[in-house]
Amino acid sequence: MNERHALGYGLAAVLLWSTVATAFKITLEYFTPIQMMVAASIVSAIALTAIALYQGKLHLLGRTFTARPFYYLTLGLINPFAYYLILFKSYELLPASQAQPLNYSWAITLTLMAAVFLGQKIRKQDWVACALGYFGVIVIATKGNLTALQFDSPLGVGLALFSTILWAMYWILNAKNKADPVLGVLLGFLVSLPFSIGLSVYLGGWKPVPWQGWIAVSYVGLFEMGITFVLWINALRLTNNTARISNLIFISPFISLLLLATIIGEEIHPSTLVGLVLIVCGLLIQQWKGKKAPAANTSS
Repeated sequence: MNERHALGYGLAAVLLWSTVATAFKITLEYFTPIQMMVAASIVSAIALTAIALYQGKLHLLGRTFTARPFYYLTLGLINPFAYYLILFKSYELLPASQAQPLNYSWAITLTLMAAVFLGQKIRKQDWVACALGYFGVIVIATKGNLTALQFDSPLGVGLALFSTILWAMYWILNAKNKADPVLGVLLGFLVSLPFSIGLSVYLGGWKPVPWQGWIAVSYVGLFEMGITFVLWINALRLTNNTARISNLIFISPFISLLLLATIIGEEIHPSTLVGLVLIVCGLLIQQWKGKKAPAANTSS
């Protein structure tokens, strides 16, 4: 029964993550990246507070923060503050069908950074995975024109790749965090909100947003940053086969491309599919050799 529930939670999380690239693009029609981050973070914080209250853990929030205040401040400034601000900006500059697969290479970035910061050994399989993954990145970024190495938006490509560094850095710092995961993520949103709100006020430009925009940003807050994280954690906790649940995430980018084509009419360039297959093959090689990366949201 636990395995059945784990599979259900895992599939629900993957299906929801498959929709967020489309949701990002729709939401960016109404908000700037910083405004989108502020609104989505508030929705996420409310949702996670409700979950912690339902689980009977909310009273531990203050104690968790005061035990390591600078640690949680650092985590919050990395994710969600810097990570989502940069990710949303990359989606503003690039077609979502390019930004999403580029961001999906974060697990390969994590392997390299874990070797530098955690002293983990990089084996032959890791180098093969990295070569395949980053060759896939180049294929996507250049739309297959490898000899010219011309990018539609060099800044957008750079930001999408930099977001993978921030996401990997977040999970490296989070690897030894023994606190409740829901409380840890909630603290990240709470400590980052003053910074994101302050930056949005400094930059200005807030305008009235129609109800469609608020629904879109609420969807992002709930299903990219909030509830889906809890579904994924529950799936990993209930299963006796973590690899089987983790492998579900490889469905996500392909469903995402299908949704982008059908819902918002984005043209999916053939090189995007080729590059995405190369990235996924690289990630599967990492899984095959049995090296475990920290379980996390891999859509963002």
